[in-house]
Amino acid sequence: MEYLSLLMFVVVCLVLLLGYPVALSLAGTALIFAGAGAVFGIFELSYLHALPNRIFGIINNQTLLAVPLFVFMGAMLERSKIAENLLNAMAVLFGRFKGGLGISVTLVGMLLAASTGIVGATVVTMGLLSLPTMLKRGYNQQFSTGIICATGTLGQIIPPSIALVLLGDVLSSSYQKAQLQMGIFSPETVSVGDLFAGALIPGLILVVMYLIYCVVYAAIKPAQVPPLTIDDTNEILQNRSLTKVMFSALIPPMILILAVLGSILLGYATPTEAAGVGAMGALLLAVFQGQLSRTNLKAVMESTVKITSMVFLILIGASLFSLVFRGFGGEDLVQGFFEQMPGGVVGATLIVMLVIFLLGFILDFIEITFVVVPIVAPILLAMGLDPIWLGIMIAINLQTSFLTPPFGFALFYLRGVADKTVKTAAIYRGVIPFILMQLALLIALAYWPSIVTWLPSKIYG
Repeated sequence: MEYLSLLMFVVVCLVLLLGYPVALSLAGTALIFAGAGAVFGIFELSYLHALPNRIFGIINNQTLLAVPLFVFMGAMLERSKIAENLLNAMAVLFGRFKGGLGISVTLVGMLLAASTGIVGATVVTMGLLSLPTMLKRGYNQQFSTGIICATGTLGQIIPPSIALVLLGDVLSSSYQKAQLQMGIFSPETVSVGDLFAGALIPGLILVVMYLIYCVVYAAIKPAQVPPLTIDDTNEILQNRSLTKVMFSALIPPMILILAVLGSILLGYATPTEAAGVGAMGALLLAVFQGQLSRTNLKAVMESTVKITSMVFLILIGASLFSLVFRGFGGEDLVQGFFEQMPGGVVGATLIVMLVIFLLGFILDFIEITFVVVPIVAPILLAMGLDPIWLGIMIAINLQTSFLTPPFGFALFYLRGVADKTVKTAAIYRGVIPFILMQLALLIALAYWPSIVTWLPSKIYG
């Protein structure tokens, strides 16, 4: 009977590959297996009695309230031309150097990641704004597409990432479950603020690695990343001073980012409260930029409702799936598999990371967070892993998966907005150096977990 749980997992993956909606695929497959199991007497329908309590828990979860607020903040910043103004300012500042546009894209991508927290939105925005400019200025296709895809996925790891908010909620319940398995009764939990603090240093390391790559590439192949001409700079400035452009483009979003992240990391506000500050700040920035029109506000609100509805509907479907999975004994099967695996906790962690990496080709981070992580996280945490370290490793792993050809989501996003003259093979080759950098970071975090755990321990003790 336990192996039916694995069959159910395989069936869900196949149904998703056929293109059916994620939430309905999860819930529908679970109900079909539960009904068939009840008919044959191998499934207790009493497991489904816990579903209303789970749904009420989702509705009543204060942490998840941060999701619509952060989504609103990101969507509003996207519509208020913050990215366009930032890119122009950075292009003028660094464009005089070889590879300067690559540096500009990296820095703007980092700021957008800290502003929006949504991978798809950042990749599409950067693809629409910066790719035509880079190609027009004579930049190599491979370099341009690679740097855009890589910086676009920084929203997966740099706070306030939506992925980290969702991971924080799931890991918190998984940590409590692991403690109960070990016979420990403690109120200690994992907060979203812990994950934000843990992700900060790895995220900045990744940005520095991208910047070093831009500099080295410019030194080796200067002809493929030429500097901007005086005419290009004048075209961007449009008779405005560099100081005025930098001040109007850089200072407002930086203040907003510092207000949101600073209030969380310093303990002045919970992630949900800080998300409210961020949403209000994004509205004020739109007013400051003269972009708060009725049309823009309507578009932002519609986008927020759609994304938030998708997230919570998937969460409800995943809750039903996990109940049926547990009813078939799937958790016991996975736990037994990990305990018998050679290499102990190291071998189990490697297998989990490999499975999550491969699932990242066909599932979005939301499905993986709600379906896979609740199954494997309690077992790994009960084996002694640090929950903050595990969360950051999963986030970076998914970020790498989103970049890896031929199924990486970031590649599809950029392919959808790139000009037809941009070859798909160039996009695939362009991301390879960044995949290697992210794998190097994963290895470094595995050897030195303190890179992740040091800052949370200093802030939260």
